[in-house]
Amino acid sequence: MFDYPQLDPVALSLGPLKVHWYGLMYLLGFFGIWVLGRYRASDPGSGWDARMVDDVVFYGILGTILGGRLGYMFFYGLDQLIANPWNLFKVWEGGMSFHGGLIGVFITLWLFSRRRGIGFWQVTDFVAPLVPLALFTGRIGNFINGELWGHPTDAPWGMRVPCERFGEYCGGLPPGTTWSPPLHASQLYEAALEGPALFLTLWIFSARPRPTMAVSGMFLLGYGVFRLLVEFVRQPDAHIGYLAFDWLTMGQVLTLPMVLLGVLLLILAYRSIRPSKAVKRP
Repeated sequence: MFDYPQLDPVALSLGPLKVHWYGLMYLLGFFGIWVLGRYRASDPGSGWDARMVDDVVFYGILGTILGGRLGYMFFYGLDQLIANPWNLFKVWEGGMSFHGGLIGVFITLWLFSRRRGIGFWQVTDFVAPLVPLALFTGRIGNFINGELWGHPTDAPWGMRVPCERFGEYCGGLPPGTTWSPPLHASQLYEAALEGPALFLTLWIFSARPRPTMAVSGMFLLGYGVFRLLVEFVRQPDAHIGYLAFDWLTMGQVLTLPMVLLGVLLLILAYRSIRPSKAVKRP
């Protein structure tokens, strides 16, 4: 059993300006994508160059931030948005939806592909193996923020959280209780699965020539399966709860279509057996 290390969500305070670890983790993830993207583009057969990577990362950042925040507010915080529209801009408080970010990235990558005259799925096949870097750092940001905890557990790796900061996990305990029961650190589970595990899966899978759409399909399938697994031990958002059956969560409802789409893309990719063509540089 472990105790939560009492991490401060604020990394640096400069007068009224506060720099949060959550935002820094996203910046670190985008930087990792940029570095690894340039490395992949250095392969003469990739069809990509450094400037194209710079542009696609910029488009991806826009899609992630705008889509992630809008998606969170519409999927998980619509009541907060209606009560105070300014909540939409309070990114420093956390609250980014992967599914909203994915939709945003798809839109911006489609715009990038149109501008560059590149096939949309060729772009996503190049980008997909890079995304787990940002997913990993984002989940570490969730852990530092102390959000997305799992259900109580008897597992030896369960983690107690301080009742003073996380009183919602200490309900029903005697007054004066300092620590919660051990909880699943579900944000760390997601960091490990959506980060290193998904990264290695996609990196190895994409090391050999694959049909167009196959790498994108494997990303959607891999992420979806990992996310669905963790959702069974992760507590639902308190203001939403379970949608049905005392186990169905909003995360599962939003993730299942990803799994189905990933399977469909893999089927279509291997049915066509068209090796991914080199991207034509403008």
